[in-house]
Amino acid sequence: MLADLEDVRQRTLELVAGLGEEDLGRVHDPIMSPLVWDLGHIAAYEDLWLCQRTGGLELLHPELTALYDAFETPRAVRGDIAALGPVQAREYMARVRERARGVLAEQGAGDGEIWEMVLRHELQHCETMRQTMAIAGLLPIGDRSKLEQPLRALDAAEQWLAIPAGPFVMGAEPEGFAYDNERPRHAVDVAAFQIARHPVSNGSWMGFSEGGGYERREWWSAEGWAWKEEYDITHHEGVAAGLSEAPVCHVSWFEADAFARAHGARLPTEAEWEKAARREQDAPEAIGLVWEWTASAFHGYPGFSAYPYREYSEVFFGEDYRVLRGGSWATHPRVATLTFRNWDLPLRRQIFAGVRLARDL
Repeated sequence: MLADLEDVRQRTLELVAGLGEEDLGRVHDPIMSPLVWDLGHIAAYEDLWLCQRTGGLELLHPELTALYDAFETPRAVRGDIAALGPVQAREYMARVRERARGVLAEQGAGDGEIWEMVLRHELQHCETMRQTMAIAGLLPIGDRSKLEQPLRALDAAEQWLAIPAGPFVMGAEPEGFAYDNERPRHAVDVAAFQIARHPVSNGSWMGFSEGGGYERREWWSAEGWAWKEEYDITHHEGVAAGLSEAPVCHVSWFEADAFARAHGARLPTEAEWEKAARREQDAPEAIGLVWEWTASAFHGYPGFSAYPYREYSEVFFGEDYRVLRGGSWATHPRVATLTFRNWDLPLRRQIFAGVRLARDL
């Protein structure tokens, strides 16, 4: 476990190593945290769960608890507070890690659940920081190239996969680590449907845009059209500059839904997506290049039980948030399992999100 924790920390520090204090401390977008806040939050989270709640130690900096609590200090105010600077944040991370090493040496990892949660939490923040860096034009060259991975060419007969009707067992196995919203496993009966073999490409999106995709009211939901009009959304800025054969990225749910309607299709439900992705043969391709929006709102599975705290997912349940599946190029494989559920508001574009189509049979 210690080796894994150290590997993740090295990834985190390398990600921001080339950035100066101004780039680390600045608010690059109103819906994103300053990068240095993420660093302090990673340390505070580790101190809370590994050092205090697991190891029984006093918090290293109790005065920072509220400042680095995601609910006590929402993103809108994180650029206005007196957070730690880059040097102090790195020192905080190092001191907390030293304390966590001591807890691990003295007590062991037990069943490993909390340790794994903390490790994955840091990995998830690495992706969140990459979202901020993408908005600010700060992504390293190696990361930028991952946005341009081309999809293989398909002929017409290969475009769609037919998924037969029938039940399947959805959700994470009872053993091993999973987040609370991935459980419990439960049987879901799914009608026959088709799902696209590939996510939508930049080239296809350009065709949608040039064909009136942001002007044809009949392709948009009422909420999506209101969003588009309020924010004067007339196109997708990144598509023209992107490789035509690469998956479209930074697409909102509203846009994904409109694109699907324009093509006589729809977004897959969460259950359809997982059933298709679990296939051992003739499964959807290119999963993990971009997050894929689903039609499903974010709810707990039947029999859901919050663990180890409600704020991870339960407080987001309801009709406001839509589920994304599959992971992106920036998601660590340890996080991007076939049962992992991501979620965000339908207007959000900062996620490395694209769209895979579905349609009824």
